[in-house]
Amino acid sequence: MDAIQAAPPPPLSHWQSTWRYLFAIIVGAGFWTATFYNAYSWNLRPYLALDLLLGVVSVVLMRWRRRYPLAIALLVSAIGGVSSAASGAVVVTAVSMATRRRWREIVPLAVVGVVASVVYFETQPGQAALPISVLFTVVFVSAIIAIGMYIGARRDLLASLRERADRAEREQGLRVQQAQVTERARIAREMHDALAHRLSLVALHAGALEYCRALSDAEVAEAAAITRQSAHSALNDLHQILGVLRTLEADSPPERPQPTLLDLPALIQEAVGGGTRVRLHNQIDNLAGAPDAIGRSAYRMIQESLTNARKHAPNTAVDVTLSGRPGGQLVLEVRNPLRLGSAVSATPGSGLGLLGLTERAELIGGRLEHVSSDGDFVVRAWLPWPA
Repeated sequence: MDAIQAAPPPPLSHWQSTWRYLFAIIVGAGFWTATFYNAYSWNLRPYLALDLLLGVVSVVLMRWRRRYPLAIALLVSAIGGVSSAASGAVVVTAVSMATRRRWREIVPLAVVGVVASVVYFETQPGQAALPISVLFTVVFVSAIIAIGMYIGARRDLLASLRERADRAEREQGLRVQQAQVTERARIAREMHDALAHRLSLVALHAGALEYCRALSDAEVAEAAAITRQSAHSALNDLHQILGVLRTLEADSPPERPQPTLLDLPALIQEAVGGGTRVRLHNQIDNLAGAPDAIGRSAYRMIQESLTNARKHAPNTAVDVTLSGRPGGQLVLEVRNPLRLGSAVSATPGSGLGLLGLTERAELIGGRLEHVSSDGDFVVRAWLPWPA
C-alpha cells in the first residue's frame, strides 16, 4: 500500500473547513458534557477544566493536520487518552491522516489510538471491564481508519477520472486542430490543382490578346471566348471548393469537384483548345476501371503537369502516357521539352505544385518523381492499383 502515490488532498472550501471544526467541537462538547455529569457524581470537578483546555488545544492543532498529518494525529490521539473534549479532534485528525493510505503511518496511529482509548475508558469511573473496552476500542479505531482509507481511495479515483477527462479533452482538442490543419491543407491542394489550370489558360490568352496586335477579329473572338470560359470554370470550381469552409446542414454537404480518369480526355481537349499541344498515349483499355482515389490523383497530377508546362515551357509539345493494370500499378508520365529561349511566363507560381503532387502520391501508397532527362522535363508517378 505504501507504493501507492495518493493524490494530494484537494484544497478545502470555507464551508468544508468550517464543518470539520464544528464536528470536532460538537462531538468534543458532547463527550465533555457526559464527563461533566460523571465528574459531579464522583467529585472530579477539578479535572473538568484541564479536560476542556486539552480539548481546545486539540481543536487548534487541527489547523496543521495537513502539513504534519502523522505528528498531529499521534499527538491529538494521545491527548484523547486523557481528555474527552478532544474526542472530535481525534476523529478528524485520524481520518485525515488515514486518507494517505500509508501503512507505516496507519499502524503507529492505530496503536496509539487503541492505547489512548483504553486508557481513557479505564480511567473513567463506572466503565465496563477491560476486555470489553479493548474490543470496543479496536472496533472504533478500525472504523475510523477504514473511513479515512475509503475517503482517500475515492479521492484518488476522482483525481484519476479528472485527469483522464482533462487528457481526453486535450487530446480531442489536438485532434480537432490536426483535422483542421489537414483539411486546410487538403483544400489548399484542391484549390491549387483546380484553379491553377484554369487561371493559366486565362493568363495565356489574355497575354496573347495584349501582345499580338495582328490577330484577326475571329482569332480575337476565339481567344476572348476561351478566356471567358476558363474564368467562368475557375469561378465555378472556386465556389464549389470554398463550400467546404461554410457551415452547412449535415444532410446537405457541399458539392466538390472530384474528377477521375474518365475526365482525362476532356482535360486534354481543354488544354489543346487553349493552345497547348498535348499527345495522349493511353495504354489502359478501361479508364473507368481505376478506383476513384487513384484516378482522381492521376488526373490532378496530369493537370498540374500540363499547367507547369504551359507556364514554364510554352509553345512546346507535351506527351502524356498512361499504362497499368489492376493488381499492379497505374503508371503515368508527362514529358515536355525544357524551355529554350522562350520568354518566361508572367504567370506567377507558388512553387508548391510538385510538392503537393508528391504528397498526394505518398498518401495513397505510391511515389512520384520529377527529373530533367535528355532535354525534357519528366514527371513520373507510380500509383497502386488494387485488383
